[in-house]
Amino acid sequence: MDVSTTTWAITVIVTIAVIALDVFVIGRNVHEPSMKEAGVWTAIYIGLAIVFGIGVWMTSGATYGGEFFAGFLTEKSLSVDNLFIFLIIMGKLAVPRQLQQYALTIGIILALIFRAIFIALGAAVIEQFAWVFFIFGAFLVYTAINLVREYRAHEEKEEVVDNALMRLVKRRLPSVEEFHGRSMTVMQGGRRLITPMLFVIIALGSTDLLFALDSIPAIYGLTEEPYLVFTANVFALMGLRQLYFLIGGLLQKLIYLSLGLSFILAFIGVKLVLHAMHEYHWADWAPFGGEIPIWLSLTVIIGTLVVTTVASLVATSRKSAAETGR
Repeated sequence: MDVSTTTWAITVIVTIAVIALDVFVIGRNVHEPSMKEAGVWTAIYIGLAIVFGIGVWMTSGATYGGEFFAGFLTEKSLSVDNLFIFLIIMGKLAVPRQLQQYALTIGIILALIFRAIFIALGAAVIEQFAWVFFIFGAFLVYTAINLVREYRAHEEKEEVVDNALMRLVKRRLPSVEEFHGRSMTVMQGGRRLITPMLFVIIALGSTDLLFALDSIPAIYGLTEEPYLVFTANVFALMGLRQLYFLIGGLLQKLIYLSLGLSFILAFIGVKLVLHAMHEYHWADWAPFGGEIPIWLSLTVIIGTLVVTTVASLVATSRKSAAETGR
């Protein structure tokens, strides 16, 4: 895929403009978005991703178009799982609903920064060393196994709320118990004290870093084009703040989401290992010569998400009916 410097520049400028619009225009008022507002903006962002993907398909071919959609769906799914952790963080730190929009915006900006860094590093390493796909693949399979273990143990990943960085900040810096709007510090008695908002940002940033470590190897397993990796991540994160308020209750019903993600990550991990073996001519025995086509990847991702969502909604519906005695 031949992406000119001009195209890259335009993409980055538009991305910054959209972030500025989201932060300084849409989110300038500290409030909890209504369902209508959240629904409209979520539809707009998803619509833009679809239009962009169709544009890639028409200008660069079906393969690259399929790679974008596969990457976007995978990153969006991981982002939705990220939202579940955000819900836990907001609840544990008792963030007022009207301040959650601001905290989410900062969290999404941090996620974009972390992923941009990992995308650049990943592209540089992949260009020089084909064997890195073995490491990426093994890491994704390991992550998939951990997701299954966490599901079976019914863990809520609450450790992200009180990690080592959080404990260090709490121990070294004096703080106040109450929120002071968006402020992360406040002057009291001639002393500069930190507010709970700083703890929220640290927790969200820590979570973003962990998810970036999962998401970048995953998308590089679907496309090696840095431009598609970047744009898929941007579109996956855009509108995430509105999606948080739109499906906050629904997230609790997606009980099998982690299992679906574990299967997708394991599939991509195996795909990466086969790709590395193909590079060294060790996979002639494998179907497709070790290079799993994008149409198969897209089919597996869409199929897994559909099955996971339907099964989750059916299971939670039956559980709710049983609890109410219907």
